[in-house]
Amino acid sequence: MTDDPHPDAGAGPAEGAAGETLTGRTADGGAGADGGRLLCEPYLLDPDAAGVHVVWHTEPPGTAQVVLVGPAVVGMTGREARDAATGAGASGAGWRRFDARTHRLTRTREDADSRVPGRTYSEVTPRPVYRHLARVTGLAAGRTPYRVVSIDDQGRSTVTPAYSLAPAVPPGRGVRLLLTSDHQLARMTPANLAKVAETVGVCLDGVLMAGDMVNVPDRASDWFDSAAGPAFFAAMTGRAATIAGRTYRGAELLQHTPLFPAIGNHEVMGRQSRAGSLTSQFAHPRPAEWDVTTYEELFPHPRSEAGGPRWWSRTIGNVHLVTLFVTGIWRPHVADGPSTFAEGAADLAHPERWGYGRFIFEPVHRGSAQYRWLARELTSEAARAARFRVVMFHHSSHGLGDNSTPAFTDPVQRVERDPATGAVTVVRYAYPLAEDYVLRDLEPLFSASGVHLVHTGHTHLWNRFRNAAGVNWLETSNVGNSYGAYDVTSGLSRPLPDGPDHVRQGDPGGLRPIVPTIAPLTDSAGTPLPYVASNDITVFSILDSAAGVVRSYRFDTREPDAPALLFDEFPLA
Repeated sequence: MTDDPHPDAGAGPAEGAAGETLTGRTADGGAGADGGRLLCEPYLLDPDAAGVHVVWHTEPPGTAQVVLVGPAVVGMTGREARDAATGAGASGAGWRRFDARTHRLTRTREDADSRVPGRTYSEVTPRPVYRHLARVTGLAAGRTPYRVVSIDDQGRSTVTPAYSLAPAVPPGRGVRLLLTSDHQLARMTPANLAKVAETVGVCLDGVLMAGDMVNVPDRASDWFDSAAGPAFFAAMTGRAATIAGRTYRGAELLQHTPLFPAIGNHEVMGRQSRAGSLTSQFAHPRPAEWDVTTYEELFPHPRSEAGGPRWWSRTIGNVHLVTLFVTGIWRPHVADGPSTFAEGAADLAHPERWGYGRFIFEPVHRGSAQYRWLARELTSEAARAARFRVVMFHHSSHGLGDNSTPAFTDPVQRVERDPATGAVTVVRYAYPLAEDYVLRDLEPLFSASGVHLVHTGHTHLWNRFRNAAGVNWLETSNVGNSYGAYDVTSGLSRPLPDGPDHVRQGDPGGLRPIVPTIAPLTDSAGTPLPYVASNDITVFSILDSAAGVVRSYRFDTREPDAPALLFDEFPLA
């Protein structure tokens, strides 16, 4: 846990012999399409007491994929790094070598809507992406330099700059964790992450990502090299470029800080087909036809025996983190086709086209496998021993955003038919607020087990709440794709049908939003606002468990020379 600059922060292309390509990044900072570069810089997953996973991706599988670890790697030339990666010895003076296991992602594709530099696609087309995962072991406490060496099928070498990794923070020690979500190629994400690095550095103890990393999970370019917006790994590793008063690259976060992700609705893919577009496939799953394969292949760790990568828990220093799969398909309230509250008129005679409302992907209600696991986990020895207990998932039923409604419950379907012909005339869906699974089933567990913080996303703003049991609820997802806040101070009302199950203003869970404690935004009359919902102002939060507080910062991209401003701080206990 340190603010010190990471080793070899300014390292450029590695030095190689005449005629060789030895480079850790392209000239424009993006991933290359010629097969001689990594699709993304390495990222870290799931550290334990002595090791951590290092992951990177290429298009050709390559002939050698290794991690070099140790103090000597900082000063290696490209030729020396290649020799260390391919030589007979697996270690040398001040360095060790770890070979990666290679796996081809099975569902990554592109389509006519993809924006890949130098490429066009006329239809849904498989795009080969290979994952290389190395388990680095035998780490001492503190940070150790590492570099990735990748040799492609033509013998060209890629040697990354030197980054740093570390084993898991020992139990009981304070940590700093970035809380974020809903990047989705949004234009302010690189500025947001650049300000994270400027404010707290890049050597944190974890990035807690509450889902919705991309827009279409099987579209490879959304993760790596989209020109339509900042791709997820590009922004999170300092290789993005966007203009918001100036160019922001994002930050070299994931090369130094392990990622702890949760599944959002944008990590769930619908029916696979070569017809149509990836966007239409994503938007039209059915209750039995959806898929998170790409997510699970990108992030195979952390995982649990019961839930695999979908739900799991980890202790990070003095924080016990429980991550859940709590999300459903998003649909517009009103549409010609499947919508939140009804099926489209043209689809009524074609049940194969029905969308079944905002159905939930993975059950989490009382009695479900995920709920039973959660109930055990929150009372486990590891959870009780931790100073702080944090739960992370995507959908929040406490919130001021549009996506906090309707209730997070299985849709109640009502089918009406013509009495003479039997033809379907109406298919409607209701969502009883009293049966919201987050409010009815999960929140009582959190309150009874002493959860300190629930970290969510989905509504693209900043707001926070605290229930009567002292559980803090925080969404800190405003990165430039906000849909507004539906609060008495904004005057906005959610476009919902009439009825007691639909809360048009305020928190559907009945909690009062908390005004930021330090520097809240204000309306034109000077009234402090309990939210940040803006496409100009971006927000991030840091959980500092040594101090026992969560701090939230905002940055106005219209004032690019200004620092990020601390606007809210609250104690966890």
